[in-house]
Amino acid sequence: MADSNFIDYVKILCRSGKGGAGSRHFYRAKYVPKGGPDGGDGGRGGHIILRGNKNMWTLLPLKYRRHIFAGNGQSGSGGRSFGKDGDDVIVDVPCGTVVFDADTGEYITEVKEDGQDVYLLRGGRGGLGNWHFATSTNRTPRYAQPGEPAIEKSVILELKLLADVGLVGFPNAGKSTLLSALSSARPKIADYPFTTMEPQLGIVSYRDNRSFVMADIPGIIEGASEGKGLGLRFLRHIERNAVLLFLVPADADDITNQYNILLRELEQFNPQLMDKHRILAISKSDMLDDELMEEIAVTLPEDIPHVFISAVTGQGLTELKDTLWRAITDDSNRLATPDIVHRPLDGHHRVREEDNFIFQYEPTQDELADEAEDLQQISPDAWGEDIDWDDAEYDVPDLDNPNKNR
Repeated sequence: MADSNFIDYVKILCRSGKGGAGSRHFYRAKYVPKGGPDGGDGGRGGHIILRGNKNMWTLLPLKYRRHIFAGNGQSGSGGRSFGKDGDDVIVDVPCGTVVFDADTGEYITEVKEDGQDVYLLRGGRGGLGNWHFATSTNRTPRYAQPGEPAIEKSVILELKLLADVGLVGFPNAGKSTLLSALSSARPKIADYPFTTMEPQLGIVSYRDNRSFVMADIPGIIEGASEGKGLGLRFLRHIERNAVLLFLVPADADDITNQYNILLRELEQFNPQLMDKHRILAISKSDMLDDELMEEIAVTLPEDIPHVFISAVTGQGLTELKDTLWRAITDDSNRLATPDIVHRPLDGHHRVREEDNFIFQYEPTQDELADEAEDLQQISPDAWGEDIDWDDAEYDVPDLDNPNKNR
């Protein structure tokens, strides 16, 4: 996976902008004695915003952009001049991206639709200038509010592909061959296990110019939910599929047993996968005659529909597409992206090389200069001891309606 352009798991460090400090300036003009306080408010810090982009299919750009920092708000100045707000940072991600806390593994948010904006980290609010604190008994307040600090967080972005049908099966079950027969996708096909090293998507044409998307993931082996093989890393991609197509070859020793093993691995990975529609396809059926098919059909599970297919000869492919289309258009599968419960990231669901990634960041000279300027602008000794900062009024940004923000 190191040389692949398909990146579905990346760890990045995000930091929103800190709010600008309020000014403790006093109006000074000729013939205007005791002009009074007129220090302006500081600007708010920039937000970190995730935006869904339907034209992206991988998290590769973020692999080379490990640090995402928003702009800091500028300090206020005299004449009640407000500081400039920090620049927001908009990060384009593929639809289906889920965000987890890198430290705790807890689910944070997800981006499911094209153009959807999700505020990941809120910028710090700007401090109030000293003119807000002028009262009848304190007409020359020599203090102002500092801006709120920035929020820094390490997050993990995990991509879960959006597809209608997900292929599930053991290595060499014929998943890639089936995908190439039903769509224009050309996955790697060979006579050895684990030829599919990354998920593949294909658009399957259907009657009346209709179509649906099929996803192929690397083969699953027994114990995949505990970290064995390659399937565990890619099982996340079938969590959003409306229908799961189980593929078991006709030459398997026990078709029902292999199906139950695959089903058990999915249940251990995410129990919610048991609620999805399931279809069983017996691949490589060109080796069977009608009598053997009837004998095998009697031993198959009765709770799911089954189809005998052969991607090489085209046997049963039309019937398979009809069965898949009925399942996709079922009332319970009308949503293209059904809501799922995202399990927290634990030791089995993490990618070790990303978890061990160490952020090495040295502050720039401009950032050090801004820090020194803020300390000089607002001295803790000048704040006063009887100020209740919690009671002061802030201009709180409306994250749901960014256009309303100052």
